[in-house]
Amino acid sequence: MLDKLVMYMQYPFVRYALIVGILIALCSSLLGVTLVLKRFSYIGDGLSHVAFGGIAIASVLNLTNQMMLVLPITVISAILLLRTGQDTKIKGDAAIAMISVGALAFGYLIMNVFSTSSNLSGDVCSTLFGSTSILTLTKKEVWLCIILSIAVVIIFILFYNKIFAVTFDESFAKATGTGADKYNLLIAIVIAVIIVLAMNLVGSLLISALVIFPALSAMRLFGSFKAVTIFSAVFSVLCASLGLIISILAGTPVGSTIVAVDVVGFGICYVVGLISGGVRR
Repeated sequence: MLDKLVMYMQYPFVRYALIVGILIALCSSLLGVTLVLKRFSYIGDGLSHVAFGGIAIASVLNLTNQMMLVLPITVISAILLLRTGQDTKIKGDAAIAMISVGALAFGYLIMNVFSTSSNLSGDVCSTLFGSTSILTLTKKEVWLCIILSIAVVIIFILFYNKIFAVTFDESFAKATGTGADKYNLLIAIVIAVIIVLAMNLVGSLLISALVIFPALSAMRLFGSFKAVTIFSAVFSVLCASLGLIISILAGTPVGSTIVAVDVVGFGICYVVGLISGGVRR
């Protein structure tokens, strides 16, 4: 099995997949802790469906670089979702459900009505579950992912204290002049970028797993924000790497395999948390 893995690593597309997978997993885990604590976990799910609609439009327009259209659409939707979620008439969960279902429905409708592919079912499956797209990345897409991932990590490090304040006590942060709305907007934009990047890894239907499972797993073992964030990042990178390797060796779907590893990892952390003194909350 080791010889087989070494043989596969000689192919550029395998190395590209591992690099992008690790970077996406790292970025997803950093903001995932904040989203889980703010009880806004499903923003990833809603934005992923928006990204699916954007990909459908880009496919109909035969755009060679779909990210140039999908990224702005997803960022704008993240901003609108944040604004709508703060509206007293439309609560955050209702706004996510509304955008999520609408974008998914329109995306699939557009792909059917204006289909330009002879294998529509395969294209939809790949977009929803990330079955093969991670293994077909070009060098340009890999570099774009690297640049955006570095930007996400730098933003998180630079504004760590502000994100911490907004996460735990938004009212107090506003009272002290932190500018909570501005940092909430920053979080929403960064999450939108992560969602677009993650589409190639696990597909639009499984993106929430990259955001939720590492954070929840870390919370079973640690109580401080910093410890949870660090462990979440390490956990996410390990699970993504292991999932990609298993997928390559066993020939299983990439996205589903990574999420399955995340689920198993969460189960292990849950048991360890119970044994070591109870589940952290």
